[in-house]
Amino acid sequence: MTNLVLVEVLRGEIVESAHRGAVAVCDADGKAVLEIGDTSQPVFPRSAIKAIQALPLVESGTADAYGFGNKELALACASHGGEPAHVELASAMLATAGLDGAALECGTHWPSHQDSTLALARAGRLPNDLHNNCSGKHSGFICTCVHLGVDHHGYVAAGHRSQQMVREAMQDVTGARHDAGNSAIDGCSIPTYAIPLKDLAAGFAKMVTGKGLSAKRAKAARRLMAACMAEPFYVAGTGRADTRLMQAAPGRIFVKIGAEGVYCAALPELGFGIALKAEDGGERAAEVMVAAVLSRLLKADEDLSERLAAMARPPVLNRKGLAVGVLRPAEALFV
Repeated sequence: MTNLVLVEVLRGEIVESAHRGAVAVCDADGKAVLEIGDTSQPVFPRSAIKAIQALPLVESGTADAYGFGNKELALACASHGGEPAHVELASAMLATAGLDGAALECGTHWPSHQDSTLALARAGRLPNDLHNNCSGKHSGFICTCVHLGVDHHGYVAAGHRSQQMVREAMQDVTGARHDAGNSAIDGCSIPTYAIPLKDLAAGFAKMVTGKGLSAKRAKAARRLMAACMAEPFYVAGTGRADTRLMQAAPGRIFVKIGAEGVYCAALPELGFGIALKAEDGGERAAEVMVAAVLSRLLKADEDLSERLAAMARPPVLNRKGLAVGVLRPAEALFV
């Protein structure tokens, strides 16, 4: 199946670029509520499924043993911008396990938050693993290992007990296979598995409703989703799309971006899970797509739907900050 154009980029009144994509919206039984494009094609969800990967942190009793609240749980599900508050909280999480940033095996990059990168550079400092957007997730992995008495060294490897627990959770929640045949290595060095969008959407419907999960897993899932919605800054950061979308309707919208144009989301009041991908990996297109889909699904709330629709039409700015065009959802997103 050929994916349709779902996002158009206008400069003036002329379409300059276009992004194709696919969207799946499902309930917890896997019933399709909305399907656009090829939702059966496996995609690497990358960071969009961090909330599922964090299930062992809660289920093992680690979060309670170390006194983790909403902020810590949100950071464990985050792709944060490397702002000081993010770095400090990841460091504090590791300290509860008697460790520091040296235990992380996620790799180093400059913060995506520009002001934080500039502040580091001005101070003559280089980033470390704590600045990695995945440091909260990895801190959760490490703390779980320490709490369970498992050697945390090499926790990123597919054969390590940490990743075995994550893989089991992912398989249970999505119903999709997770094995060597559909695996690769993520940007932060842990395994990532290619999964159909429709399975990801059904999985996030389960996460937000608990339906189809064991009582223990359902409780952990709802706790993680609630933490992310309560503390969206720790899921992403200042000005980020995830933060803004969840702040638009506190407690009503969960969203999480993944690399290469992937988004997963959930709507507790409807019991729906959402998974989408911009075919070319464009983050700007994925952000438009998820805002448009949320606006469509929440149309009963006219005010919220209109605000989300506005977020689905961000301006194209030139170097002087002048609006010279717009990104907009294509007709296929509304048919």
